Amino acid sequence: MSSPTQTLAPLATLAGKYLTVAVGGESYGIEIRQVREIIRYQKITPLPHLPAGVKGVINLRGRVIPITDLRVIFGVDAGVADRTCIAVVEVSQPGAAPLLRGLIVDRVEEVVTIAAGDLQAPPDFGTSVRVEYLLGVAQVRGEVKFLLDLGLVVGGSTAG
Repeated sequence: MSSPTQTLAPLATLAGKYLTVAVGGESYGIEIRQVREIIRYQKITPLPHLPAGVKGVINLRGRVIPITDLRVIFGVDAGVADRTCIAVVEVSQPGAAPLLRGLIVDRVEEVVTIAAGDLQAPPDFGTSVRVEYLLGVAQVRGEVKFLLDLGLVVGGSTAG
């Protein structure tokens, strides 16, 4: 978990390119190297006894991919709309092969380059964002982008 007392040196390592996605009224960044593809929202097969936010699985070209709904994780009440999609990401795990996971988002925004000077630690007060899932916060053209720690976001998603 990121700490509000995190020093600038570790934050500087977060500089780079991010795919930004919208969830509710907020904008989140996913490191571009972790993004494998963006697909249209599709039927999800539910499974019993899944952690909160894990909706089930999809079959993506013969591969079973667990799907996490970021809207549920972040407490956003939203249905499926025209721009709702699934970002397929690769999540590293220590001592094991990377995992593919799908993240339901309201829409994809853009790819942005975030400089080290635009980064700061996540706030620890009065925000609607679940700061335990954040690596940092960036200012991009006057807008706040929350950088996701995918290992923590999908940590409870172990199917597949």
